[in-house]
Amino acid sequence: MSGERASFRRRQSLFRRVVLAVVLTFFTLPLLASLEFTLQGPGGTGHQLTTWTTLMDFGAIAKEYPDLKEGFLSSILLAIFTVIVMLILLVPTMTWVRLRLPGLTRTVEFLCLLPLTVPAIVLVVGLTPIYAWVNYLLGALTLWLGFAYVILVLPYAYRSIDTGLRAIDVKTLSEAARSLGAGWGTVMWRVVLPNLRTAVLSASFLSVALVLGEYTIASLFARKNLQVAMYLIGKSDAKISVAVGLASLGFAFVVLFGMSFVGTARKESR
Repeated sequence: MSGERASFRRRQSLFRRVVLAVVLTFFTLPLLASLEFTLQGPGGTGHQLTTWTTLMDFGAIAKEYPDLKEGFLSSILLAIFTVIVMLILLVPTMTWVRLRLPGLTRTVEFLCLLPLTVPAIVLVVGLTPIYAWVNYLLGALTLWLGFAYVILVLPYAYRSIDTGLRAIDVKTLSEAARSLGAGWGTVMWRVVLPNLRTAVLSASFLSVALVLGEYTIASLFARKNLQVAMYLIGKSDAKISVAVGLASLGFAFVVLFGMSFVGTARKESR
C-alpha cells in the first residue's frame, strides 16, 4: 500500500511539473520572441539595444513620439482615478451592507459581477449618450474614461474586497470602535481599512492592470491612452511599440511583486 502511494505521488509530482513547464513555455515564448524582435538590428541582422536606449531616453520619446507620452500620462491618471473612485464606492458600500443590510449582499454581488457578462462594445453603446452629457458638462477629457473603467473593474475588485471582509469580524470590530466613541468615518479609516490592506492592494493592482491594458473603450470613444498610443506608434515603429508593451508587462510584474511583499509583511507583523 505504501509503495502504491509513493508511486502515485511520484506520478502526481511529474504531472504537475509537466503542466508547469507547458504553462511557462506558453507564456514565455511569446515574450522572448517579442524581446528578440526589439533587439534586432537593421534588416533583421544582428542584435543591438537601440530600441531600448531610445525608450529610456524620455526626452527623445517626448519629442519623437508625443502620442506615447500623452497616452502614458493619460493611463497613469486613469489608473489613479479609477482606483480612488472604486475604493470610495466599494469599501464603504460593502462594509455597510455587511453590517446593516445583509439581505442585500446577493443584490450587490449581482450588480458588481454584471459587467462580466456585458461586452465592451455593448458597454460603449450604452455609455455613449451618458458621455455626451459628461463631455458637454465637464469637457472632453480622457480622464472621464475612468467612470467606465470603474464599471469594468467592479467584478474583480468586488471579489478581492469581499474575500478580505469575510476574513475579519467586521461587526465586532465596528461595534467595539463605536462603543469607544468613534464615528463611522473613524471606523472606516482606522479600523476597517487597516484590516483590509491586502484586499485593497489586490483590488487596486487588478484595477491598475486592467486600465493599463484597456484598448477597446478608449479607441471607440476616440481617446488616447497607453494601448491606443502603442497601436498608433506600431504603424510607424513596431519595435518601439513592442518594447513599450514589454515594459508595461514588467511594470505590472513589479507592482504584483510589491503587493505580495506588503501583504506578507503585514501578516508577519500580526
